[in-house]
Amino acid sequence: MPDVEPGPSARQVELLEAAYAYALANGLADLSLRPLATAIGSSPRVLMFLWGSKDGLIRALLRRAREDELTFLSRLDPADGGAPDAGSPDGGAPQDLAGAVELVWSWLAAAEHRPLLRLWAEAYARSLVEPGGPWAGFARTTVDDWLADLAARQPASERDAPDGAARRTLALAVLRGALLDLLATDDEPRVTAAVALQVSLLRAPR
Repeated sequence: MPDVEPGPSARQVELLEAAYAYALANGLADLSLRPLATAIGSSPRVLMFLWGSKDGLIRALLRRAREDELTFLSRLDPADGGAPDAGSPDGGAPQDLAGAVELVWSWLAAAEHRPLLRLWAEAYARSLVEPGGPWAGFARTTVDDWLADLAARQPASERDAPDGAARRTLALAVLRGALLDLLATDDEPRVTAAVALQVSLLRAPR
């Protein structure tokens, strides 16, 4: 029988969740193990033992942030019934790109999600300038995750059309640009109006 690697201990899970809450509140750019350990009731030695290095801990925190992102996306998965949406005839996830942009933006624009989204923006930017560090691949992975979800929103005729990939790439670019604007200005009404305009363009006859 092949060996099965043991999963994380309850204490490791507890410390990771506490470190994740700390990262949401303080960011990762200037993360130092000693203040983090003090804040979560541990020690740098224990953190080094559990994650091998500071970079190892950062990678674990980025994976934890991605779990939150994928949990949200999974709730929009048509195969699973999706999140309830008034614009969908059967009450399930929207089956068009415009509806997906509306639903995703309503989540991104919610004030309670700002800490996670600031952490996402920080990790996205760092992965572009430090491709060999613990941030490696984060930006590309998040692009792939979101494009896959947007593709799942498109009817097959649109998804497989010559401009299908371009349309979902444009939708992602609008969402990402609007998010960065919102994080910079906190001007939610203006940014939401811009997203609504883009949604109307997506719904315009082709």
